[in-house]
Amino acid sequence: MVEISLKPLFTMQADTANGATHIGPVPVGYLRRVVFVTGGRFAGERLSGRILPGGGDFLMMRPDGGMHLDVRLVLETDAGELIYMTYVGRRHGPPEVMERYKNSEAVAYGEDYFRTIVQFETAASRLAWLNGILAIGAGYRTAEGAVYEIFEIE
Repeated sequence: MVEISLKPLFTMQADTANGATHIGPVPVGYLRRVVFVTGGRFAGERLSGRILPGGGDFLMMRPDGGMHLDVRLVLETDAGELIYMTYVGRRHGPPEVMERYKNSEAVAYGEDYFRTIVQFETAASRLAWLNGILAIGAGYRTAEGAVYEIFEIE
């Protein structure tokens, strides 16, 4: 098999302290929940900046308690460059842990499975390399929102 290596990209704290909007059961058999991102920060060796308010996670909550993540954010680097970041992911774990997540309570890394697949788009020439990569992330939840460790797939 081919070997895949990971290169640290950044750590991201997405603030979601305003909670979630519960849409309810939708025709495909899931519960739809929207968690709005109100801000946050990201920091790494090659990129640092803030998360602009207005993004969100458009979750599908499965009947078995698992979640399908669908997140769209705009990042602004410390130099003022804009990056559109999207990711999908999966989150599942023991029922008591998932209940804490639903109540916007902290869930430590490793208490559940929380993984993402990330893509970027930018018009910033200095960051054009982001347009050609995929990244992955692993996360956990604090009282303020989600924290992710994001890695470029080399």
